[in-house]
Parts: sequence; structure tokens; C-alpha cells
Amino acid sequence: MFSFLIGLVVLVLGYVIYGAIIEKRFGPDDRQTPAYTKEDGADYVPMPTWRVFLIQLLNIAGLGPIFGAISGALWGPAVYLWIVFGTIFAGAVHDYLSGMLSERNNGASISEIVGKYMGTGMKQVMRVFSVVLLVMVGTVFMVGPAGLIALLTPESLNVKFWTIVILAYYTLATFLPIDKVIGNIYPVFGICLIVMALGIGGATILNSGERPMLELWDHFHNMHPGDLPIWPMMFITVACGALSGFHATQSPMMARCIKSEKHGRRIFYGAMVAEGVIALIWAAAASAFFYEGGNKFGAPFVGDSTTVYTMSTSLLGPVGGVLAMLGVIACPITSGDTAFRSARLTLADWFKLNQKDWRKRLALTIPVLGIGYLISLVDYQIVWRYFSWSNQTLAMIALWAGAVYFCKYRNKNYGWFAAIPATYMTAVSVAYILQAKEGLKLAAGISNTIGVVCAVVCLGIYIVRVYLKAGEELEDVPLEVSGN
Repeated sequence: MFSFLIGLVVLVLGYVIYGAIIEKRFGPDDRQTPAYTKEDGADYVPMPTWRVFLIQLLNIAGLGPIFGAISGALWGPAVYLWIVFGTIFAGAVHDYLSGMLSERNNGASISEIVGKYMGTGMKQVMRVFSVVLLVMVGTVFMVGPAGLIALLTPESLNVKFWTIVILAYYTLATFLPIDKVIGNIYPVFGICLIVMALGIGGATILNSGERPMLELWDHFHNMHPGDLPIWPMMFITVACGALSGFHATQSPMMARCIKSEKHGRRIFYGAMVAEGVIALIWAAAASAFFYEGGNKFGAPFVGDSTTVYTMSTSLLGPVGGVLAMLGVIACPITSGDTAFRSARLTLADWFKLNQKDWRKRLALTIPVLGIGYLISLVDYQIVWRYFSWSNQTLAMIALWAGAVYFCKYRNKNYGWFAAIPATYMTAVSVAYILQAKEGLKLAAGISNTIGVVCAVVCLGIYIVRVYLKAGEELEDVPLEVSGN
């Protein structure tokens, strides 16, 4: 239990101390935000800070910090370290820079931001990469909650039925102005999310006598029953619970709604720390729930709806279990709808389509949702594995873009705040896709070596082409996002 509680304290201190450091280096000011300069009643809408924070949290806190954290718990309490320190030094920095750079560039999508700071070639790669990732995320967060709801309803209402129902909701959330559906119902989903997290965390602590939480100092070794290596597998599996490129696609949506740059830390950095807390709760609860002693876990558990249902009903009883399940259902749905919405916005920026016109919004909404439904027919676990890797790869690219911004337009030494986690995630992402069964299936020694070499090469390119050439601060001219 002490490892878990210490982790919670460190996460809070990370927000207070390191978050303030990153904010100071970025330098938010009193300029007018895109919510006012480009207000259109559809995607650029000024909203209260508390509401924007809740939307941002629910956008990013989908199944990732729940399913990913549970799967990450298979490696034992070592996952606590990645969730806590990954959140503070990588994930929250990534989210803050993604949101604030979008805000500084008229609410531009992450692909346009990467193109501005890393060149046209990377912009084209990110356009394709981010749209594919967003559709996969929307699909994962369509099928996942459908499976959860099917567990709570009669057999006649199966997964396919609920998938279609959720798809219909996603169509409305993707098409309608952001303050009409998303802005109104997210506070309600936020209550479900908070109840779920407090319920599972509190029940795990109260049951610590029967099912004690594993302590890091007693189990600081690889506990994975399949002997999968911690590096790089765990760092990809946990995904959203510590660092997520998906968040880089979501933050620009809230960059179009914030009223002041000075609210950025509590919205972007703060929401990621809150997600880290959620991930830590589920990782600790899962490791305690399934541990049998003797460094062994019980019945095989993975991050899926059945595991969540089993834990929720066992820890909280029938009523509490249903409340917790509602929270788990709300999380992915409130990420899936904005995933498809963000895909629409990315395509709009790409092809310069004015989204104030409802017909042009609808022209992008229908095909994006249609492709998502077709992908939902593919095996869920396959989609999740590719999502996890592409997710971390996009995060790595977004961090490199943040490093370039800091180096060129603020102070070249500030670039290390993003360049260090970017270098690490380059090694992780490359090593994973070379080693994983959905990748090239190379031996660990070979894939890990290639991953490290690629990371060193990327760092070398950054130092030679950006860091050593950086001089005085330059004027960062905002992108003109003509798609809105």
C-alpha cells in the first residue's frame, strides 16, 4: 500500500513543481486565444476552465489508463514507476506542449504543428498517421464499451447492437457544435469517472488485509507470467496511463476553447496527472486482486471488459460494481467521440474545408465513422496492439516537435525538457515494433540494439541541425488554419 500512496503523492508534487517549471519555460501570456479570435460557434467556442478541464480529462482518459494499466500490472509493481515518472516527465509535458503549441497556432491540428516545426515531409507523415490512429482509437473505444454494456444487459442486446448505438452517438458528437453535446454531457460522465476511481481505489485499500497491494521494494522484478520483457513491452502496453500520442490529437480541440493561455497548465498538464492517478489506481488494484503469493498471479488477467467487470463486482458488490462499470463505460465513450471529431478536424485542416458549414462537417463525418465501423469488425486485441504502438510513436514525434519549438523560439537549453523523453520513446517504439509479434519478431538483443541506435541517431540529428544552430529567440509566426 505504501508504494501506491507514495506514487500518488509524487504525482501531485510533479504537477505542483515540475508542471510549474514547464509552464515558466513556455511563458504563457495575456494574448487573445483562438476561442475568441476565430470563434465560429462550432469548434472554436470559449468555455469555462472547469468545463474545459473535464472535457480534456475525459477525452484522454479512455480505456488506456484502465485496460493499459491492468495489462501493465502483469509486470508487477515496476509499472508504478513508469506510470508516475512517465506521467510527470513525459506524458504531461507532451500534453502541455501539444495543447499550448496548438493554442499559439490558432488551434491547429497536431499534424500541422509538426509540419511547421519539423518540415513538410513530417507534416504529410503525421497527417496520415494521426488520422489512422484516431480512427483506430475511435474504433477501440466503440467496441470496448459495447462489450462492457453487453455484460450488464440481456443477451439479446449483444455487442453488435451496442456498437451500433454507440456509433449513432459518435455521429452526433462528431458533427454537432462542441458545446451542444460534448460540452453538456461530459460533466455527468466526469462524475461517473470520479466515482469509479474513488470506489476501486478505496475498496482496494479497505481490502488490503485480504488482498494486500504489492510493494515495489518486495517485488522489484519482472513478474510477467509469459516472461515478456519489461523493456520495451511494458512501456508500450501501458500507453495512455503514462504517455500517449492520442492526447496530442485531443489537446488542440481544447486549445480552441480555452479563455486564457495561463489556464494551460491546469488543463493540459493537470488532466494528464489526473489520468496518471487513474492508471495507478487500476494497476495497484489489479496486482493486488490477482496476486496469489509466491510471486505468482492467479487466473490469467488482461486489460479487457471481463477483468474490469470481475474486479468491480468483487470489490464493490453488485450496486457499487455497476457504478464503477458505468465509469469505465463513460471513459472510453468520451474518448471515442472526440477521436472521431479530431479526425474530422485533422482532415479539415489538411484539405482546407471550412467546418462552420454544416454540410462540409457532415461530408467528413459520415466516411470517418463508416471506416471506424468496418474496422470494428476486426479482432479487438489486434486493433489494440497496433493502436498501442502507433500511439507511442505519435507521442515521440510530438515530443520532438516540442523540443524543436523550445530550442528555436524560447531557449535552446529548454529543448531538453522534451528531447530527453523523445529520445527514450524513440528507442522504445523502434525496439517494440521490431520485437513484437505484430511487428518483425526479431530477437530482443537485435531489436533493442537497433532501437537504441535509432534513438541516438535522432538525438544526434536534433543536436546538429537544431540545438547547435539555435541562436537568439525568433518570432514564432502563428499558423493560419484556413479549415475553420
